[in-house]
Amino acid sequence: MADAVLARAAQLWSLLDEMAENEPQAYHRLLRQQRAEAERLCALPEPHLCLRARPAGVVAGPLFINVCSWKRVPAPKAPTDPTPVSAGPLEEVSGEGDLYSVIDVAYNPDVLQRGEENPEKMEHLIHLTLKFIEKQCNLTLSYLYIESFKLKGSLETMQQRLKGRQMPTPHLSQNTKKELTLDQLLRSMEAEDCSNAPVLLKEQSETQSKVHLIEEIASTQMPENRSTPDYEMITVKDTSKKPLKIELKIELPKVSSVSECDLRISKDDIIIEVPEKYKLQLDLPELVDEETTTAVFQKGKRVLFITLPVAKPDP
Repeated sequence: MADAVLARAAQLWSLLDEMAENEPQAYHRLLRQQRAEAERLCALPEPHLCLRARPAGVVAGPLFINVCSWKRVPAPKAPTDPTPVSAGPLEEVSGEGDLYSVIDVAYNPDVLQRGEENPEKMEHLIHLTLKFIEKQCNLTLSYLYIESFKLKGSLETMQQRLKGRQMPTPHLSQNTKKELTLDQLLRSMEAEDCSNAPVLLKEQSETQSKVHLIEEIASTQMPENRSTPDYEMITVKDTSKKPLKIELKIELPKVSSVSECDLRISKDDIIIEVPEKYKLQLDLPELVDEETTTAVFQKGKRVLFITLPVAKPDP
């Protein structure tokens, strides 16, 4: 193995010497490219924002999603390409009486910058992040809100979880070593030196069902012509006029199945989206208990009924 590495290194230096002598401009351009690529591959993930969600049917506490910026994760090459993402393992954490789960996901800085410049793109990216985690971890999540802090846990632990993903090192047979071009040789050695490169969303190493789980967030997939559906919201009170629950009726004539709807509820607002058809976001008049909220879709009338019990005040 050591002899093979030395032979490959010798071949690399020979090719570089030949290029430096015969094509000096190309040689310097190659060095600049390799330096930039090395800086990208050696960059560490940085925290960007932290999402709080709650897995359905789990009483072990909330799930914190550290959304990170990482130069190692490539940006989409074209507007129609899917958005690459790198994810660490889902971990349960307990300490100081707290019990919660945490997972780290990373995007290229350009993807997150576009989200900061366009709230709709950020909202869409958050939605796709939740869907991706649901599929990767076999969970059903209820999105609550963005935390005031950027990172749950320590920076070092987050970086270690994301960097811990490994890719297999390509094998080069004896017969192919003499036929390698300079570019192929550099790439093969780069792959061996960076075995901890993140596994991107477009990887084919698992099943085909995992390909393109997060889709491109181009404007063609966030149509501006989504309409606001007709709705009616009332607050039900008891005899002493104390609010008990909020009842929301939403008319969705273009919806034929509840599976088309994406419903997100927090203590003080509710969002319902139907891709390419509807979007409704409402501030609630009272703080509600999202854990006991129920939703029923009447297929015949194409109406969604949501009942949101008012949260009990803290003792």
